[in-house]
Amino acid sequence: MEMKDLGAVIYTYDMAAGEALGKRESHTPKIEAPAKAKADETIVVKVTVGPHPNTVEHSIRWVAVFFYEEGRAFNPVNLAKVSFNAPTTEPEVTLKVKLGKSGVIHALEYCNLHGLWSGKKEITIG
Repeated sequence: MEMKDLGAVIYTYDMAAGEALGKRESHTPKIEAPAKAKADETIVVKVTVGPHPNTVEHSIRWVAVFFYEEGRAFNPVNLAKVSFNAPTTEPEVTLKVKLGKSGVIHALEYCNLHGLWSGKKEITIG
């Protein structure tokens, strides 16, 4: 068995290949957030996945949201992790956050059939 680092098994929209190419639109987390905000201003960050099946046999099981803060010694900061119960809950997370510095919001999601997928969005604070 080939041992891989965790980062090597996380799919992204741009890095998907082979069979994963057809899964990009339905699996890459989409992040809605302002491109710019003032320091410590409350902003809304919304993460969605899909359209995607939502059955016990095939569903998004969780979404985690992180913030990679510019200039921070140890990154990322964990903002939230939400688990979903198919078919009752849909893979959508809305957070209100206050950021002190610019950086990148990362969302990671897990599909029980198609693995880990990530998306990201830069945000400028100033």
